Amino acid sequence: MGLNRSRLLLAVAVLTLATCCLADLSEKRRVASSLSLEELDEQLQQCAVVQDINAEKLARHDSTSSAVSRIFAVLFPGSPAVNALLATLYISGPPNFLLALCPTNIDPSSLSVMVAFAVGGLMGDTLFHLLPEIFLGEDSPTQARLVLVEPNRNLLLGVAILVGFMTFVAMDKGLRIATGGAGHDHSHGHSHEHVPTSSTADAVTSAMEGPDEKGLKSRAKGGDAKTTSVASATEVKDINPSVKLGGYLNLIADFTHNITDGLAMSASFYASPTIGATTTVAVFFHEIPHEVGDFALLVQSGFSKRAAMGAQFITAVGALLGTLIGIAVQEFGGSGAADGVMGMREGLWGTSLTWGDMLLPFTAGTFLYVGTVAVIPELLETGPNKSAELRKTLTQFAAIAVGAGIMLYISWHD
Repeated sequence: MGLNRSRLLLAVAVLTLATCCLADLSEKRRVASSLSLEELDEQLQQCAVVQDINAEKLARHDSTSSAVSRIFAVLFPGSPAVNALLATLYISGPPNFLLALCPTNIDPSSLSVMVAFAVGGLMGDTLFHLLPEIFLGEDSPTQARLVLVEPNRNLLLGVAILVGFMTFVAMDKGLRIATGGAGHDHSHGHSHEHVPTSSTADAVTSAMEGPDEKGLKSRAKGGDAKTTSVASATEVKDINPSVKLGGYLNLIADFTHNITDGLAMSASFYASPTIGATTTVAVFFHEIPHEVGDFALLVQSGFSKRAAMGAQFITAVGALLGTLIGIAVQEFGGSGAADGVMGMREGLWGTSLTWGDMLLPFTAGTFLYVGTVAVIPELLETGPNKSAELRKTLTQFAAIAVGAGIMLYISWHD
């Protein structure tokens, strides 16, 4: 099967060479069979038709070179590994230092507009950058590229996207099970609410209506206030352990989520500098409401402001860990441009893919989950005031459009 595929790809390349530049097809087939993908591409670039296309692309690139590209070049001047580490610093540092300015009584629900903006950025990056890069590869702004369609390769890339999506589904489901199935909403706002259950209410009622029930009822009005305070203390005593557990579980979820952010950094920069830069922007957009929401939750869970900031800083180490893991996979797992006939070799399940190539689609799957399942339900929540909710909805849609528009602008002018 692999041999037939290689022969088919070789025939396509030879036909392309013959159409452009070659007079003797049989002789050039022998030459092409000994070329690597890079060498074959060099031959194609000498074709007159390809050179005309290159001249057109170069003229368009020179006329549309934007300040965004120059900024990206300054922020990410090194190798893919160095740029991935710099990106991790950019997305982890400022949001954590921003927490020092946040009041301790901030309500996560007040971040809805910021969350909507982050949704637009994440979905824009996924649809405008990651998915085209995954299936078509990196475009060259100055040269035409030959894209060879490999159906089984595309199928495996789709599987990797699904695995990334389902990984977050499993993590979210596990956290809901760990919290007893109530009050855990794994979104960027990460809201945990503890509503006293009927058993808790029954316990308080039983405590109030025990053997001394008649004595309690016969007490004065001041005694009723004392009774209310006792009941409240009992309720707080029941609520606090669950809320505290929710805070710690949220830290675990935050740490795991940051690992996937680090994987996204490494995978995107090894794909191309532009993809890496735009992914960094998208992740930065969603890190701010994510970190602020988690900070508010930790304070509500009983953490002091200093302790909550320290906990968030520790979870940021997860992003660095994910970046290092991604770099190791890319460096030691190989890439799709391996040596061999036309750059093809037997990779995963008879395709040209390697494990390093699977990181970017895995990242796209996690972004799809975060941008849809994990966050959209929060934006769908409404209150009884119809006019206020309508204004809020229009603001959220505008924020989503702005976030996606920024990603589209960067993609259009990269």
